[in-house]
Amino acid sequence: MNKILLIIQREYLTRVRKKSFWIASIVVPFLIAGVYAILIYLVVNSNETKTIQIVDESGLFKDKIQSEKDVSYSFINKSFEIAKKDFFKSDADILVDIPKDILTNPNGVKMVGKKSIGMGTQFDIQGSIEKELRNIKLKNANIDLKVLEDNKVNVNAETFTLQEDGKEQSSSSTGAMILAGIFGMVLYISAFLYGSQVMNGVIEEKSNRIIEVMISSVRPFQLMMGKIVGVGLVGITQFLLWGVLTFTASTATSALMSNKIEQKVQSMQRTGLNKAEIDNFKKEIKDKNPLAGIAQTVENVSLGKLILCFLLFYIGGYMLYASLFAAVGSAVENASEAQQFLLPVTIPILASFFIGQAIIQDPDSKLAFWASMFPLTSPIDMMVRLPFGVPNWQIALSFILLVLGFLGTTWLAGKVYRVGILMYGKKPSWKEISKWVFYKG
Repeated sequence: MNKILLIIQREYLTRVRKKSFWIASIVVPFLIAGVYAILIYLVVNSNETKTIQIVDESGLFKDKIQSEKDVSYSFINKSFEIAKKDFFKSDADILVDIPKDILTNPNGVKMVGKKSIGMGTQFDIQGSIEKELRNIKLKNANIDLKVLEDNKVNVNAETFTLQEDGKEQSSSSTGAMILAGIFGMVLYISAFLYGSQVMNGVIEEKSNRIIEVMISSVRPFQLMMGKIVGVGLVGITQFLLWGVLTFTASTATSALMSNKIEQKVQSMQRTGLNKAEIDNFKKEIKDKNPLAGIAQTVENVSLGKLILCFLLFYIGGYMLYASLFAAVGSAVENASEAQQFLLPVTIPILASFFIGQAIIQDPDSKLAFWASMFPLTSPIDMMVRLPFGVPNWQIALSFILLVLGFLGTTWLAGKVYRVGILMYGKKPSWKEISKWVFYKG
């Protein structure tokens, strides 16, 4: 046991002392917070008001198209040709021509800008013209616009989960989806990243013949387990750092952005925008803020349960795949030779990631259930399901099957490892590796 602990210590300290480890651990959380800050900043500061001049040759739209949050309209009494000549002398950003036959030729609208017209601005202008054109056609058809508007209803449903005791608990589908995506991506990356580190470490020590010296003091199985556990502890350390720093940086970013948002709301109020437009702006900000939905999901599922399950399934999944990566590393002498043996290992990881996308859409389907039970896919897919709510018996069964799967793959990998680490100069085949499993001694 002491020898395994020494190997774990060596593997852990060797990697944690590298500058690359600390750079990745510190930079990634601030990049995440930076992306969040940029999203909010773009909503608050982008879409600066565009000044639009309109030449209404039809005479139907005069003063009927109202200025909005992002665009300010003004009508000019000039022909479109004269307006174009005076356009660059004006303060307007875009000049719009509405033709005389707009009712029969809605595609005849022209726009010219001093710079390239953005898609968002184009859609805003088109939307304003389409809305008024619709009103004109309804009026011509003797349809009362007021009655039509009064019967226009927007539905924005709240979602709840019904508990066994009859109580309703608020839920956030968006927050659950985001959290599920984060869990799935983290476990997907960790399986590849840290499993590959175990494999590359074995290949390096084998090619340098260092491994021959090491197994003179320890058994091959002890060496393999020491490497797997050591690298796994590095992964847990990095995830803990990422979690703490990401939460800290995101909280600080939210505090800074809330001041900017309040200033923007006050500016909108001073410009005379109505309450509905201001509420739409606030809703857009809320939709861009993933922390609110995630916080609600965490509150509903229980933070302690999420952390415990993440650690259990991370450790179980990592140990399962790391043992397979270690076996591959022991069977080859360089990374290029490892590619042919990696396919059976990587296919379940890739499959579980893609299945996870389907689980987000339907977390209670049969596919979701069986994928979260099968040991090769359960580490990712059970964590994807968890934010949506999973019965405790399913979590327990999934983890028990994962442990059994880990014990099976570790036994299999140990058989391959003890023979493979001493094989040199010959590229093994699948048939030969299968024989190593049944070697005695």
